[in-house]
Amino acid sequence: MKKLILSFVSLCLILSIYSCRETTKEKAEDATEEAAEEATEEVMDDTKEAIEDESEDMEEVVDSVKNDSEEVKEDVEENN
Repeated sequence: MKKLILSFVSLCLILSIYSCRETTKEKAEDATEEAAEEATEEVMDDTKEAIEDESEDMEEVVDSVKNDSEEVKEDVEENN
């Protein structure tokens, strides 16, 4: 009886370990999803940085045009 119970417990333990293992396919899917998420985040970060850089450049251009237009206005007023 003792051997029967121990055999049953051993069988249950083996089955529980076997049924809970992760398959190679699942690992590959997880790795693919993780790589895609990382790539997406990297692209979004790069895009954000590029937009911020271009925004700063545009602000400089606007300031430059504003200053130039003020200088032209002053020159016109002096000549009149």
